[in-house]
Amino acid sequence: MKKELKEQYAAMGISKEVLSYGEKTEKALKGRFEEIDETAEYNQLKVLRAMQEHKVGEACLSGTTGYGYNDLGRDTLEKVYASVFHTEDALVRPQITCGTHALALALMSNLRPGDELLSPAGKPYDTLEEVIGIRPSKGSLKEYGISYRQVDLLPDGGFDYEKIREAIGERTRLVTIQRSKGYQTRPTFSVARIGELIGFIKKIKPDIICMVDNCYGEFVERTEPTDAGADMAVGSLIKNPGGGLAPIGGYIAGKKECVENAAFRLTSPGLGREVGASLGILRSFYQGLFLAPTVTAAALKGAVFAANIYEKLGFPVIPDGQESRHDIIQAVTFGTPEGVTAFCQGIQSAAPVDGYVSPEPWDMPGYDAKVIMAAGAFVSGSSIELSADGPIKPPYAVYFQGGLTWQHAKFGILKSLQTLVDRGIVSKLFP
Repeated sequence: MKKELKEQYAAMGISKEVLSYGEKTEKALKGRFEEIDETAEYNQLKVLRAMQEHKVGEACLSGTTGYGYNDLGRDTLEKVYASVFHTEDALVRPQITCGTHALALALMSNLRPGDELLSPAGKPYDTLEEVIGIRPSKGSLKEYGISYRQVDLLPDGGFDYEKIREAIGERTRLVTIQRSKGYQTRPTFSVARIGELIGFIKKIKPDIICMVDNCYGEFVERTEPTDAGADMAVGSLIKNPGGGLAPIGGYIAGKKECVENAAFRLTSPGLGREVGASLGILRSFYQGLFLAPTVTAAALKGAVFAANIYEKLGFPVIPDGQESRHDIIQAVTFGTPEGVTAFCQGIQSAAPVDGYVSPEPWDMPGYDAKVIMAAGAFVSGSSIELSADGPIKPPYAVYFQGGLTWQHAKFGILKSLQTLVDRGIVSKLFP
């Protein structure tokens, strides 16, 4: 590393010891990073091909107001998403406020009173507990007479196929599969493993709807869950597919009937997808999708770097430093609240926005414990940007993700390590 660059890191608060440790770790990852770049190149061409196929033009970048009738850009974007995900249809709207909203929309529009929802991969993400009614909440599926059943994973993180078979009954209408780990320390599921699970379920009950919560997983692999048999893939535009530019929004890509059901639930019976103005933000949706493969690659490099940095220091990490990757999230277990807090405060201090503030744990809506979140982002809450968060409860694990550029992701991890070193939580860089 050249002298000028070392001086720049020093000016940003990174010690020689931390920088040297990071530099050695990075050099060992050259081969992994080349593989990530190759996948990004493949996915970049896939997105470009979809945009050209549907003749995205300058007129598509303008927005509509009011009812949003005949919105060329909105309708074309949804065709592009359907092509990228190899599905019959897609709903991509700024009116979908977040990932939880997108998931709730997909569930509530495709389930009816008397139906049963099954999660064959254990407990879903915390914010879905109130959507389902695991924790009481107004408007939950439970309030509408929709029951819920889950099958926990085996101790090794695998699917308990025997119990899944037993759980599928006459009322089982929809299966929800969470690709990423959420606030758990289980492995993230690859597209191939999700495909195996869907194939097993469909053999038992062919008409069951299989929905995949695809948050944090888009463009990490060369295929998506819809390529492996999922009837719906659902996600947020302020994560991977928005490329850091989308200011809001979510998507549902899948079977035409499932997507149409969601459109009528999002707006109104009789109106469906025909209304919903794009309000001048389509340019960021298109450009964000175009950049998404390379932005996701940058975040993925940051996750691999973090795993290798902390694994060598003796902290449990999931995935480990050598495992294949299926989402952009890196879990690191510190075992103490102080470790989680220090890590997040270090990440916050590396942010381009609000880098001067220090996050503290708080009672965040939708969670059953205090949560600390570091997210100094250009888009509020955007977790494709450099961010980290975790619940303040055992095993005291933090979940790191994002980084619009590899260079920023790298700096964020070094800054988190520097904070842990400065507070005496990490005493040796070469144990």
